[in-house]
Amino acid sequence: MPTVDAFRDSILRHLTSTLARYPAGATSHDWWVATSLAVRDEIHERLIATQSAHAAQNVRRLYYLSMEYLIGRLFEANLHATGLTEVAREALAELGVDYTRVLDAELDMGLGNGGLGRLAACFFDSLATLDYPAVGYGMYYEFGLFRQEFVDGHQVEQPDRWRVFGSPWEVMHGEYAQQIPLYGRVENVFDDRGHSTPRWVETKQILGLPHDIPIAGYGTRTVNLLRLWSSHAPDDFDLAAFNSGSYEEATRKKQAGESISKVLYPNDKTENGKALRLVQQYFFVACSLRDLIRRHFRDSRNGWANFADKVAIQLNDTHPAIAVVELMRLMLDEHRLGWDEAWGITTRSLSYTNHTLLPEALEKWGVPLFERLLPRHLQLIYEINHWLMQRCGEVWPHDHAKQRVCSLIEEGDEKMVRMANLAVVGSHTVNGVAALHTELLQKELFPELAALYPGKFQNKTNGITPRRWLLQCNPRLAAFITATLGHERWTRDLDQLRELEKLAHQPAVQREFMAIKRANKAELAEIIARDCDGLVVSPDALFDVQIKRLHEYKRQHLNLLHILALYRRLLQNPQLDIVPRVFVFAAKAAPGYDLAKNIIRAINLVAARINADERIGGKLKVAFLPNYRVSLAEKIIPAADLSEQISTAGKEASGTGNMKLALNGALTIGTLDGANVEILEEVGPDNIFIFGMSVEEVAELRARGYYPRGVYEADEELRAVVDWIGSDYFCPGEHGAFAPLHHSLLGGGDPFMVLPDFRPYSDAQQAVDRCYRDQAAWAAKAILNVARVGKFSSDRTIREYAEQIWRLPAAPLA
Repeated sequence: MPTVDAFRDSILRHLTSTLARYPAGATSHDWWVATSLAVRDEIHERLIATQSAHAAQNVRRLYYLSMEYLIGRLFEANLHATGLTEVAREALAELGVDYTRVLDAELDMGLGNGGLGRLAACFFDSLATLDYPAVGYGMYYEFGLFRQEFVDGHQVEQPDRWRVFGSPWEVMHGEYAQQIPLYGRVENVFDDRGHSTPRWVETKQILGLPHDIPIAGYGTRTVNLLRLWSSHAPDDFDLAAFNSGSYEEATRKKQAGESISKVLYPNDKTENGKALRLVQQYFFVACSLRDLIRRHFRDSRNGWANFADKVAIQLNDTHPAIAVVELMRLMLDEHRLGWDEAWGITTRSLSYTNHTLLPEALEKWGVPLFERLLPRHLQLIYEINHWLMQRCGEVWPHDHAKQRVCSLIEEGDEKMVRMANLAVVGSHTVNGVAALHTELLQKELFPELAALYPGKFQNKTNGITPRRWLLQCNPRLAAFITATLGHERWTRDLDQLRELEKLAHQPAVQREFMAIKRANKAELAEIIARDCDGLVVSPDALFDVQIKRLHEYKRQHLNLLHILALYRRLLQNPQLDIVPRVFVFAAKAAPGYDLAKNIIRAINLVAARINADERIGGKLKVAFLPNYRVSLAEKIIPAADLSEQISTAGKEASGTGNMKLALNGALTIGTLDGANVEILEEVGPDNIFIFGMSVEEVAELRARGYYPRGVYEADEELRAVVDWIGSDYFCPGEHGAFAPLHHSLLGGGDPFMVLPDFRPYSDAQQAVDRCYRDQAAWAAKAILNVARVGKFSSDRTIREYAEQIWRLPAAPLA
């Protein structure tokens, strides 16, 4: 490890030699790049040592296929991983540079959207920390999802130009570029004995360029890779057209080629949007499979016979499910393997993680779209499906209903390819991400496939990395834990936090813990004032936090109805004794999700009215922080007192925000959904606020026939706040501005059961109010949450994957 002097010299060398800047004129961004490059020097040495050792040992590797890697900022994470944090602080101080300003110069990497991508980032931190050989494959998006702004309360999407200044962490390896076919047609080619072979011809080619980002382990020398693909046209400039004056035509191919990796999740309301999404998925999967096959065969000891022994491929959700067919196509068409051998290799190599219980999120693509974009793959899907239907016939003779449910093709007005069914059939293991989720996968989502493949489904409850989500994001609490325990072993073994249990009721420990929480709240209050038009909030209030993707099933509108109820109570009785609260929201809605965007506007306009209303004496404040991202979450989570995890039971697969907030000392108010069930088991019923219907009660109510208007009519307060949001009180002159939200609760059938859970939720919130008044009791509960959530470390999750799914031995560097 370099000394302070050596590291300072490395920063200066990169500043002058790499960036061509002199110190007196360098900006914070220049210092960030120069310091990052100095850190990268150390990481690249470890990367080369890691890759060399893995190659020499011909290790079994994990290849993780994911559309998202929400890794946020890497500067501080890499300093922690390399042990250079204090060295960098001192070196920059000697250079007269503010360390905090250097940190803030980094933009979040726009490589993901929500929990799926954040989980993948946690997993790669743990994979490297635990010395497991792994390569992550994904897309190198130019713009990420979008940068969110609010205009008159509306969400407005702006391009997320995170790559505009380049990234010091990335290295592009053009020598490993891949050419990927699209479109075309399939013809049968006959040999001299009359045997025909399908051949995919007249295709258009897309060039994939790999961008490598190293992921360094914490407390180890292992460095793994993320390899992310950007798309380009192989011949992207028509010089003849340019010389003839057709300047736009000259670059048309370039623009078309680059559009594939332009934006994460293009709006799929249109046919063009659907086509782009499918092309994105195929493009990154095809590049990745070709690359991992190349890596396997570069060792002369390897061949197809040991491919499944050396290669474990994980499909992170349904997006990469086309890998089942593309791997088959490569083996059948390009490597001339037989069907049985290729199918055996495929199903022994692939495993699939399901992340959703929502049927609409289980991707389905129209057969005509497939036929146009990937005609050879559609042929293979029909062949796989023929084999699958034969198996169904053997297990359930004459039961056509079960065959229809299992089929890879959904019949209807337009035939659809079911990608989730394809992923299940083509994988050796399918896992859910929380115990309840896995149970529901087998009972409700895939009961026939679970019966057809007994033992294929298993659970791997999600986890989070304590390095990012405590050590880095909450340095005050991390320092307190280390000082209290007398060691830092908890950073690699989160179960060590159990030692805090016996201290939870000590007044001095409670006071210090609450002082740390208040300091974090004061920091967040400054961010709220900066980003929410000068809104002033008190760090002495209860900070009630809901941060996650904006979706009906996550029920931000249930939270909103409770806020309206509190506001109404205060208006009717200004002397009402309630604990002052700051409600903090942060969330993005998908660009095409109109109702979610309507909910965002409703929260913003209600917030504006409440925040300006002097009649309530500042007892309620509502802050909707724009442009939710990893670096913002790192500021909100340490400041949270209450964690809102209020999805409809049976809809949230797991959640990881619930884990991050509990680890940082927030108490959960939540339903028995996703990982909340397991958090309850770990922290105990006295240290969490559980409310609402269970999965079984939701199903029973639906079966009986749910009529939201009956619930609405029976509860005067609920009726009043629903009607209030349906009026133009919060949007004068805009009659019907929130009609979509109002309709969803009543005329639209309240699909996510907001109304029947309102009263239990309101009662639970009153219990929160009573509890928070006793600060010592609240502190004890919060400390016990920190102490008891060690199970939710991604280190535990990754060990379980490695042992029970991937059969992946660790390969520590000597």
